[in-house]
Amino acid sequence: MRSISLEHPVRLYLLDDAVEGGAAITLLYGTLAEALAEAARQPEEVQAGLIIQTQDDVVAYLDIVD
Repeated sequence: MRSISLEHPVRLYLLDDAVEGGAAITLLYGTLAEALAEAARQPEEVQAGLIIQTQDDVVAYLDIVD
């Protein structure tokens, strides 16, 4: 992911493979700071499927926090 500020607008979503064919479930449209806080509140099994999308990039939440 390119360097961005915590105020940068992002989409936080869950890739849910429990649904046949998979589904992207949006949890939040907000700032990167809000998305990181929301993702941290999710259970570990949910965190594994979380994705943060900016205008230019898509990255797994766990890749950011590791």
